[in-house]
Amino acid sequence: MQAVVMYGGGGGGGVKGSISTKSLAVGFRALKSQKQHYTSSLDFSNRNSQLSSSSSSSSSSSGLRLNSLSSSSSMATELTRSSLFHSRPVLKALASSPSDGGDVEEVRPLKSEDDVTCALPVPQQQQGKASVLPFVGVACLGAILFGYHLGVVNGALEYLAKDLGIVENAVLQGWIVSTLLAGATVGSFTGGALADKFGRTRTFQLDAIPLAIGAVLCATAQSVQSMIIGRLLAGIGIGISSAIVPLYISEISPTEIRGVLGSVNQLFICIGILLALVAGLPLAGNPIWWRTMFSISAVPAVLLALGMAFSPESPRWLFQQGKFSEVEKSINTLYGKERVADVMTDLNVVSQGSAEQEAGWFDLFSSRYWKVVSVGVALFFFQQMAGINAVVYYSTAVFRSAGIESDVAASALVGASNVFGTTIASSLMDRQGRKSLLITSFLGMAASMLLLSLSFTWKALAPYSGTLAVLGTVCYVLSFSLGAGPVPALLLPEIFSSRIRAKAVALSLGMHWAANFVIGLYFLSFVNKFGISSVYLGFSGICLLGVLYIAANVVETKGRSLEEIERALDPAV
Repeated sequence: MQAVVMYGGGGGGGVKGSISTKSLAVGFRALKSQKQHYTSSLDFSNRNSQLSSSSSSSSSSSGLRLNSLSSSSSMATELTRSSLFHSRPVLKALASSPSDGGDVEEVRPLKSEDDVTCALPVPQQQQGKASVLPFVGVACLGAILFGYHLGVVNGALEYLAKDLGIVENAVLQGWIVSTLLAGATVGSFTGGALADKFGRTRTFQLDAIPLAIGAVLCATAQSVQSMIIGRLLAGIGIGISSAIVPLYISEISPTEIRGVLGSVNQLFICIGILLALVAGLPLAGNPIWWRTMFSISAVPAVLLALGMAFSPESPRWLFQQGKFSEVEKSINTLYGKERVADVMTDLNVVSQGSAEQEAGWFDLFSSRYWKVVSVGVALFFFQQMAGINAVVYYSTAVFRSAGIESDVAASALVGASNVFGTTIASSLMDRQGRKSLLITSFLGMAASMLLLSLSFTWKALAPYSGTLAVLGTVCYVLSFSLGAGPVPALLLPEIFSSRIRAKAVALSLGMHWAANFVIGLYFLSFVNKFGISSVYLGFSGICLLGVLYIAANVVETKGRSLEEIERALDPAV
């Protein structure tokens, strides 16, 4: 025989489920043995709870199964300590409707083990939020390395070129810069396959190998070949990181703060770039300092591997692998034991709709999945083709035109704008939503690009061209960091179903790195042929196209669990 239990949560709807009476009796005795920890009353005034007995058609079911309950009415039910822990514990408390005053209609004592209904205390959501943060922090070491390796060569290139004897060879210098992007493209595709095969935490540990070895090779390079190999390995490492950091964070984050934690990925990328800038400050007084700059990056790689040894695996990946005991252990570590049944039920609901194997690469292009996969690819296409890297590459020249001669000051201003905007975006992500931030961001970028274009060509603005160019650059970077920067990496793991999530994220990030590589390769050629003003005007047009695409194709995911989103977007679930 089974009984029904009702839970009330402080931040969401109540949940209802069934449990075997034998298991409930054991749990009830455990509650009774710890009665000294309870206050004189248990107040459930924030949740409408109906407690009723029920029988289950599946008598073999012994585990807790919870289903979400939406209720528009409210009530208060108070069970006093003397009632709950009396010699005959409470069996049933039926509450009247709000119109009746919400009083308890009936309380009957326990007569047998087979006749039980029980109310349990409210789970503590805040505990789950806090327990996730250390593991998000460990994962973000990958994001810091992402940003650091992107930025470290900017200050170091001039000095390492002298050390390696390639000052006059712009082609080899270009290879040292672009090899990182080529490696990242390979790594982003590899990361999805590794994450599916070995799990998220093990992939992080594997990722630390090319990151650490690449850093050491770059720091000790005595030839261009060694430097390029080191940069290639580091690129593979940051490519894998770019795929699995947002994936892991989205899969372990509680729904109510997933937006904030997801945007932390972009914030730490920005911090990594700033750290690379700061690390380059001693170069003027110590020309061989560039070796130390590269060697420093090996430390976070080692810490990432060690940290992931103590971090829980993604419950969603474990569930896909059928490792149910490990799933419960992971959920307990991440959110606390109060939410184990809750999360397990969400995972069960999705698995009941689809018992398919993991998708292959070609499945991503099927009619079932391509529509949602194309959204991820398009978002990263618009992100890169909107000109963010071009603006950063050209920012030094723009600031010099305004009388700012210091390259460090120019880079610092751009980097600080990026960090500031991303911090603001983090606070708005779960309030304003992903889609609205994307639209606002691309509109701001379009306006900033238009201002930059006009500042170079409109004669009436000639006296203010330098100031307007700086203003346009800063506003562009701010607009980018408010949505176009952090949202795609957060949104993609949310909209992709668990069956295709890792591979679809990898494919989308492959577009990111490919577009990044193309912009870096052809930007200056386009500037020389068409002029900087025309190129910026083209970027403005791409931003407007991005706004139209987002408005028509992107769905809002704010406040919805990954399983809810999957059920909404995949009719087969």
